[in-house]
Amino acid sequence: MTTIRPTCFAVIAASAGTLSAPLVAGPTFADEKVPELEGVGITEHLDATIPLDLTFADSNGNEVALQDYFDGEKPIIITLNYYKCPMLCSLTLNGLTTGLEEMEWTLGNEFDVVTVSINPDEKPPLALKNKTGYLEHYNREGSDKGWHFLTGEQENITKLADSLGFGYVLDKKTGEFHHTASIMFMTPDGRISKYMNDVQFAGKDLKFALIEASEGRIGSAIEKLLLFNCFQYDPERNSYTPSAWKLMRTAAVLMLLVLVGGLAVLGWAGPKRVGSTSGTNNTQDMDGKTS
Repeated sequence: MTTIRPTCFAVIAASAGTLSAPLVAGPTFADEKVPELEGVGITEHLDATIPLDLTFADSNGNEVALQDYFDGEKPIIITLNYYKCPMLCSLTLNGLTTGLEEMEWTLGNEFDVVTVSINPDEKPPLALKNKTGYLEHYNREGSDKGWHFLTGEQENITKLADSLGFGYVLDKKTGEFHHTASIMFMTPDGRISKYMNDVQFAGKDLKFALIEASEGRIGSAIEKLLLFNCFQYDPERNSYTPSAWKLMRTAAVLMLLVLVGGLAVLGWAGPKRVGSTSGTNNTQDMDGKTS
């Protein structure tokens, strides 16, 4: 189990409320504790199943269960934000939208995104306003059926956040929430596959993570070959990077296959002994006579 605490950037961005009144004066290091941020962070629960029976309200005010979005076929990206967040949520969702635009896959076809507000006071009209804005920017046909903006009661919000390891705290003075930036990749049956803790997401990284989350049900053979044999996920860089060891191993395997294939072709096309078809041996003497 991996625990990720707020970075200096996330601390200031998530907890400032407004830039004019920062919570922390000066830099904050990883080993320093800020009382106001106690409990804020990400505790990774990889391979854990989230409670799919939790119910929320969609952007049209209809009651939905999380299991409605897990069809056993497509992977899901889950984000926990709130719609009146002054900074960090917008940075995260803007970065996600930009990354989605870089992908040839289309939201709602090969995968879905579920965004849940951590503020129980927010209601469907505000969720609809946010959904409309992000989908207008994304601007792909049919995507309105693939990005779901939800609101809910505190009990279910807490259960979902706890299952995802998403720690956040309400600042009662400002009414803002202290939290970190993260998106979670879910398998089609509701298990946590990967976390990306950042506000910028390259389309390549999103696609690779979705391929992994899909358990091989989505993605071409070439994409899977590249992912599992040429790249590895670097949590420090929060992206997939070429793996020298995997590349060398793959190259060695390919060279071996080429060599074996070449030898097989040579063996098949090489000279063959021609035998008699009549069952008798014909010989010629030096004068050219046949006996």
